[in-house]
Amino acid sequence: MLTIKRFAAIPNGADLTGLYRNMAGDYPKFFKMDTACKLGFLLAEQLADEARFVPREDRAVLMFSTHGCLCNDRHYEETVQDFPSPSLFVYTLPNIITGEIAIRNKYEGETSAYVLDRFDPERFCSLIEQAFQDVVTRSAVCGWVECRADDDFTAFAFLVERGGNGKEFNAETIYGTVNQ
Repeated sequence: MLTIKRFAAIPNGADLTGLYRNMAGDYPKFFKMDTACKLGFLLAEQLADEARFVPREDRAVLMFSTHGCLCNDRHYEETVQDFPSPSLFVYTLPNIITGEIAIRNKYEGETSAYVLDRFDPERFCSLIEQAFQDVVTRSAVCGWVECRADDDFTAFAFLVERGGNGKEFNAETIYGTVNQ
C-alpha cells in the first residue's frame, strides 16, 4: 500500500524568491531557473526529510502538468530574435524540473515528467503507482506544476512512500487533499 507522508503547496502568485530565502537560501542556481523549476524546487524543499543530500536510489521524482514548459518556451522564443539564450534553452524541456530536484537532493531513482491534457487524480495515481512496480522504489516526490505565466501557477506535491503511517494514496485522497 502507498501512503502520503507529506503534502506541500505553493499559493498562486506567491513570492518565490522570498520562499526560497526562507526555506533554502543556499543554492544560487535557483536564480537561473525558470518559474516551473523554481516551483518544483520549492515543493521538494518543503517535502524534504531526514535523508537529504545522501544518494538515494530508492526515491523517484515524478512531475505532471498540462503545459509542460510552455511559459519558458515563450521567454526563450523572445531571445531567438537576437541571440538564442543557452541558459533559457535548457529550461525548454519539461523534465528539467525532475532533474533539478534529483540533482539537488541526490535522488537516483526514476525521474519522469508527464504532460497531460488535464489534472486527473485517477491517472495521476496510476502513473505514480507504476513507478513503484520495481523492487527498488520506496518513496517518490510527486507533483503538479502548472505554470501559465511567471505569476500565475498551480503547484502542489506529495511525498509518497511504500507502507508508512499516513493517508492512503489514492485518487479520492489526492482530490480531497488538493481541494482543501
